[in-house]
Amino acid sequence: MLRVAIVDDHPVARYGLAAILSAVEDMEIAATVAGCAELPLDEAGAVAADLVIVDLYLSGGTPALDDITRLSARRPVLVVSASRAPADVLAAMQAGASGYLTKHAAREAYLTAIRSVASGGFYLSAQLADLLHAATGTPKQTELSPREQEALAYIARGFTHQQTATRMGVSKATVDTYIARIRTKLGLGNKAELTLAALRYLAPPQP
Repeated sequence: MLRVAIVDDHPVARYGLAAILSAVEDMEIAATVAGCAELPLDEAGAVAADLVIVDLYLSGGTPALDDITRLSARRPVLVVSASRAPADVLAAMQAGASGYLTKHAAREAYLTAIRSVASGGFYLSAQLADLLHAATGTPKQTELSPREQEALAYIARGFTHQQTATRMGVSKATVDTYIARIRTKLGLGNKAELTLAALRYLAPPQP
């Protein structure tokens, strides 16, 4: 059972999302709160949920980037927002969010995003990816080998290292090496940065 905590300062948004998830057999609502400080914690001090959904703008005009950074250190975070601004998407990714979804998204998109993020992947809709790519532009091509580019594209789309290895026909250790080299060459940190690199440098392969 996937336990999901919802943080949104708008009651209707909280209840609406909770209603969507409550109708799914393999998902359970761990909490619906207006602020991150209200989230229930487990004995280790982490949020008592498998994943946290956080509205980007909580009670004011400042994005909740500090909350996202803190929460994402212990739990996967999916950011939801009415904003499609590339600056907001990029800021959330850099703060550690594992996905970004606009509030007008369909029910199926929410469920896909939640499952992807909960499994260690990253979710960004094609529309947001296009907006972000257009805003950031395409920098000078960095010297990645064709296999490194292929691995980066798979990882950025949410595949695990093992899944990527299977698709590429190599061992997981080889994929680990590819990703380590990519991080060094591009100066990347978390999966969000890997995803951004893929958006800027690569055309992801077909599954």
